[in-house]
Amino acid sequence: MATIDEVKQFLDECGFYILATEMEGQPYARPFGAHTIFEDRLYFQTGRVKEVATQLAKNPKVEICASKPTAWLRLRGRLVEDPRIEAQRALLDANPGLKALYAPGDGNTCVFYLDGATAGFFSFADDPRIESF
Repeated sequence: MATIDEVKQFLDECGFYILATEMEGQPYARPFGAHTIFEDRLYFQTGRVKEVATQLAKNPKVEICASKPTAWLRLRGRLVEDPRIEAQRALLDANPGLKALYAPGDGNTCVFYLDGATAGFFSFADDPRIESF
C-alpha cells in the first residue's frame, strides 16, 4: 500500500513534477518542486499572486505527474488551502530555497494540502499500482 511517505520520497527523487489545473475547460500544466509532509498531509506551495492560485480557488482538482527514467507517479485529488502560519513555516523550512521569495504570513505565501488523493505508481517493468490516501 502506498503511504504518504512513499509518495513524498518519489517526488523528492524526481526533483520537480508537473502540476496540472483547469480553468474554463482549458488544462494548465506547470513545473513545481516544493512539497512537504505536515501533520500527516502532503503539502504544496505557490504564491497568491500567481495564476495557479486563482485557478485552484475556482477549481481545486489537480493532477500531479512525476517521472524518473523507468517509473512515474500520477497523483489526483483536491488541493485545500491551509491559511495557518505554522503550515506555511513547515513548507518553507522544508524548502529553504523559497525563503528568498516567500515568508510565513507575508500575504503571498499559499500552502495547500492534498485531499482525497489517489496515487498511481507506474513503470515499464511492473504492473500499475493504484492506492488512495
